[in-house]
Amino acid sequence: MTRPHPIVFLALGLFGVYCIEFGVVGILPMIMQRYGVTAAQAGSLVSLFALVIAVGGPFLVLLATRWRRKSVLIVSLLVFALASVASAYAPRFGLLLALRIVPALFHPVYFSLAMVAAAALYPPRDAARAGAHAFTGTSMGMVLGIPLTTWIAAQYGYEASFLACALVNALAALGLYLFLPESPREAPLAYGRQLAVLRKPALWFTIAAAVLVFAAMFAVYAYAAAYLQQVAGLSARQTGLALVVFGIGGVAGNLFAGRQLGTHVLRTVLLQPVLLGLAYWLLYRHAGSGLGWAALAVLLLFWGAAHTSGLIVTQVWLSSEAREAPAFAIGVYIAAINLGVTVGALAGGMAIESYGMPGALACGALLGGLALAAIAVKAWLYRLPSVGNMVGDAKQ
Repeated sequence: MTRPHPIVFLALGLFGVYCIEFGVVGILPMIMQRYGVTAAQAGSLVSLFALVIAVGGPFLVLLATRWRRKSVLIVSLLVFALASVASAYAPRFGLLLALRIVPALFHPVYFSLAMVAAAALYPPRDAARAGAHAFTGTSMGMVLGIPLTTWIAAQYGYEASFLACALVNALAALGLYLFLPESPREAPLAYGRQLAVLRKPALWFTIAAAVLVFAAMFAVYAYAAAYLQQVAGLSARQTGLALVVFGIGGVAGNLFAGRQLGTHVLRTVLLQPVLLGLAYWLLYRHAGSGLGWAALAVLLLFWGAAHTSGLIVTQVWLSSEAREAPAFAIGVYIAAINLGVTVGALAGGMAIESYGMPGALACGALLGGLALAAIAVKAWLYRLPSVGNMVGDAKQ
């Protein structure tokens, strides 16, 4: 019998991690009803999780490199599983909010070490392929985690959505325990050498753009389920199906953007916030106008593609500015995008409080415009490297 490859369980863990972070978006209406809170208050479940990662991410990754990689990965997954079980039965909203903090602390640790562990499973010439395989779990978790938890909650109840996340992470932990080989002890890269990348002005322009891109994405996406139910008039089960369609568009958009980055980096990076803004305008004009399922599906596919392409665009662009400290660069990337999630979810919630659900769309479009401006300024001041150059540098 063929043994499962460890990369499967590394990717499964990444899928579970992002289901924990973003899965609550799909059951936001249930949380609002269960605890009697507003959309903005429920959205803080996303923004708090992201804020913890944004503040501590890079430095927690630096500390985690001091311990054995396999042990840290397994402990992280067990923390995710236990936090999910506790969240399923939290009697008060305040406790549910508090239960987001501990898994948020372990999130960047697992993400970074999983990427390093994936690369270690392959020869150096195949390191990029290893990262792509592991990143599949991340992409699936971010684009399918919400519709999956929405569907599970609609079919089997609120608690089942959290318990499903716990099961995924527990299975990933068991798989890593059984099949992931122990890594040799290596002297970690000096803290000072890794932190030195933060002295590069170009990196800070890239970080700012990544923050704004994700803020534009999550000003709306954090309230996707509530928007589809309150504005488009979908039921809970229909919302789950709609978000699956969104996820399919997201997978396609991520793959297409990845191919475009290979030949047209600047054009692809500039186009992402433009297309996202167009998706928001189409949602504003048509989502509440009684669209049939076919037209709504096309709109959701386009929104999903425009939204999710931001993952690969920001990751490739930011990593290209810190190639001399790849592990720390992953931590910086995680911090940047989660700061963007925090800003976007908070801003979107405030816009909803003041202007209703359409306010989130206007907020997302405004943040997208700021992202476009940041990208243009950085591209004007610094020459944008191509993906081909990045690969060439990595081989040297």
